[in-house]
Amino acid sequence: MSTAPPSKATYHHGDLRASLLSTATSMLTSCGIEGLSLRKLADQVGVSRTAPYHHFKDKNELLCAIAEQGFENWQQQTQQIFAQGDLTHKQKFRQFVFDYIKYAADNPELYDLMFGRTIWKQKAATEPLKAVAYPSFQRQVDMTRLWQQQGLMPQHLDTLRLAQVTWGTLHGIARLLIDGIYADASHIDEMCETAVSLFVTD
Repeated sequence: MSTAPPSKATYHHGDLRASLLSTATSMLTSCGIEGLSLRKLADQVGVSRTAPYHHFKDKNELLCAIAEQGFENWQQQTQQIFAQGDLTHKQKFRQFVFDYIKYAADNPELYDLMFGRTIWKQKAATEPLKAVAYPSFQRQVDMTRLWQQQGLMPQHLDTLRLAQVTWGTLHGIARLLIDGIYADASHIDEMCETAVSLFVTD
């Protein structure tokens, strides 16, 4: 019987990066930022401990890549919401609100990474992350302008300020839920309905 140790899994270059990113995202969810390291990631994927460094120079670059993917996934989800032809403008806005809060509640560690101080307070964002994250709020402004044009939101209000307040409200609800302060999962639906009623004019 052979006593040779099991061989490491083999990957093509692109496949390994995707596998590392997918596994790292799962580890972030289960262990948090503190429990994630390139060494632990290599062990989890089953590659040499130097292999992740061919794709991410350090932990910060790995975290930025996870956050970047989080923004991309949310943007895709947003596009799907507004592409639905069988919903009214108000129904689309309502689903946007509900899905935003649900995305944060279902992915608290990822949401923290996307919008929290770990990356942004330290001014540690990579250029690829900035290229995805910065336009994210501009899209919020563009959507707000569209909602005003559709008559959903007051047209006399400044679009930028209205976008800031709308997003700030949703972000605040998300933070209350994630932090467990004054709110829990049983409050999500009522809070979302209240947010819709607050911003949408009848």
